[in-house]
Amino acid sequence: MNVGMFLDRDGVINEVLSSRVKFVNKPKDFHLLDGVGEAIKLFNDEGFKVFVVTNQGGIGLGYMKETALHDIHQKMVDDLTKYGAKIDDVTYCPHKPHANCACRKPKPQMILDLADKHEIDLENSYMVGDREPDIVAGKEAGTKTILVGDRKDEKADADMFFPDLLSVANWIVEGK
Repeated sequence: MNVGMFLDRDGVINEVLSSRVKFVNKPKDFHLLDGVGEAIKLFNDEGFKVFVVTNQGGIGLGYMKETALHDIHQKMVDDLTKYGAKIDDVTYCPHKPHANCACRKPKPQMILDLADKHEIDLENSYMVGDREPDIVAGKEAGTKTILVGDRKDEKADADMFFPDLLSVANWIVEGK
């Protein structure tokens, strides 16, 4: 079995609600957060399969087409390649918030589907997010959970807290 690093996208991998970008609806709005390329490369080097699991309700709400989302994800992959980093798979929920679909975080279906597809040992894997729905999805899927960022989501009952993804990667490399 493989070990996975499941990453939320907005707020973990790329800027959102920043001075430069509010929402990422076009490739030009996508900007990697500092240290993300290096972090994902470290995860790759440590033998983790790296996945992106992201709610993209903007599709269901009509703010973005799925083709634009694919272009955004291609820009993410291209930007990460500059660091020698790679994402093994990306999955997303295109439904509106409150649609009560099976795939939208905090439900764990995206994680479970990727785990099944890539033979992932969830008990030894991690879900990294910046909000409570990410942490709940990770716990429901059976992963360890890590909250990153400075939004201080009081409801998020994560197993661990770090300021950013590079801090997580450095902790993993240092042997936990």
